[in-house]
Amino acid sequence: MSKIPAASLADDASTGIPGLDDILGGGLKRDRVYLFEGSPGTGKTTAALRFLIAGAEAGEHVLYVTLSETETELRDTAASHGWNLEGVEIFELAPPENLLDETQQQSLLYSSDLELGETTRMILEAVERSRPSRVVIDSLSEIRLLAQGSLRYRRQVLSLKHYFATHGATVVLLDDLTAEIADKTVHSVAHGVVRLEELAPEYGAERRRVRVTKYRGRKFRGGFHDFTIKTGGLQVYPRLVSSEHRTRFARTPIPSGLPGLDELLGGGLERGTACLVLGPAGTGKSLLGLQFSLAAIRRGEKAAVFVFDEELGLLFERAKAFGFDLEALQESGDLLIEQVDAAEMSPGEFTARVRQCVGRSGARTIVIDSLNGYQASMPQEHYLLLHIHELLQFLNRQGATTFLTVAQHGLVGEMKSPVDVTYLADTVLLLRYFEAMGQVRRAISVVKKRAGMHERTIREYEIDKRGITLGAPLTQFQGVLRGVPDFVGDRDGLLNGIPE
Repeated sequence: MSKIPAASLADDASTGIPGLDDILGGGLKRDRVYLFEGSPGTGKTTAALRFLIAGAEAGEHVLYVTLSETETELRDTAASHGWNLEGVEIFELAPPENLLDETQQQSLLYSSDLELGETTRMILEAVERSRPSRVVIDSLSEIRLLAQGSLRYRRQVLSLKHYFATHGATVVLLDDLTAEIADKTVHSVAHGVVRLEELAPEYGAERRRVRVTKYRGRKFRGGFHDFTIKTGGLQVYPRLVSSEHRTRFARTPIPSGLPGLDELLGGGLERGTACLVLGPAGTGKSLLGLQFSLAAIRRGEKAAVFVFDEELGLLFERAKAFGFDLEALQESGDLLIEQVDAAEMSPGEFTARVRQCVGRSGARTIVIDSLNGYQASMPQEHYLLLHIHELLQFLNRQGATTFLTVAQHGLVGEMKSPVDVTYLADTVLLLRYFEAMGQVRRAISVVKKRAGMHERTIREYEIDKRGITLGAPLTQFQGVLRGVPDFVGDRDGLLNGIPE
């Protein structure tokens, strides 16, 4: 078997999975042996097939050596993703249904009858015949069982490593961790190790994540990264690092389209900032986010709304009552609106969708409604603030204005939030109910704004078919934010309904 010319090995071998290549710093360095490990069902076979298909599409010779699955099963897996295995050679070392069939005994292995040396010999003969530049061996569990000892197993893996290195092949070894989970023999031998994991939350779909635990001589993205298995293969969502996405833009104020609200905000909100809208249910948090989105569209920009808590059909109908035709804006492409199922989507996938809206569509007004639903999508809630921090920093550095809503517990009096992210937001709008003159009314105030000055007043507002209308500052009441204020003036400062 002749070695492949060095010129053709200058570039990395792509795994065929863009997100995984990003995590690996470009792909797999050629002429090396890599380990993909994970429990059954984590997607090792799917990733390995995609690695070989990418090589076949590039005109390379590729070989899949299977000791655990049949060729039929592999082709069925490929067909489920719409893949064509043309150009991918499969060498099956699985026991046949009929061990007495002499025509199949030359290429099929019954592991209990043959020694490890015979297994290795058959693998190397297949490699000599195929002369591949990419090889997958599935799986190491069978080789480990045949070795019947750590020393012999290590020596066998080392011999395979040196053999493939001298023959110009990039090798991916799969390990399903069913034999000895604590055995790190191959970790020290392999050039790189990729670990796939599957988590089972108490409710909702399974969550998968990938981590590169080792890669010699290469800077890679550390930590865990979410991924999913969908039709078409693995979708890997590299963990967002906001410091890598700095851009230049002018932090100009953007108006809401509501004169009273703009006055309260000191002229509007600045680009590249995050606004947190706090308030109990029914105070109009979602409507406020839509108001800023529509104002952006009127300026000729695009906006994106991610809805966790409400069915889109109901939202469309409710918005029409205020004169907002969200469906028409969605069809025109000016408004990107998406319903997020918190039980089915991982935080990494959600972050990827938000990045796509900013990167591909150019949306510069982002509404996340609400953080209560976003929190429900987290497998471990104590990491929520880190996810939000990186996402907000990324959006801010892209010049996007972000609106996040948080539903607080209670109606009047003391309010509690399921998560405190006020320190992450640049602006905090506080919505409250209060009782006055025998009616339940609404009040709004700005309790924080990092960029620029703002009114320190509390204003009453009403929601009717015309949308949101703000009144004058409530100067004749004390304790409005407490919910039951003390009246110190006359009722002229209250809104008495919007005239037709």
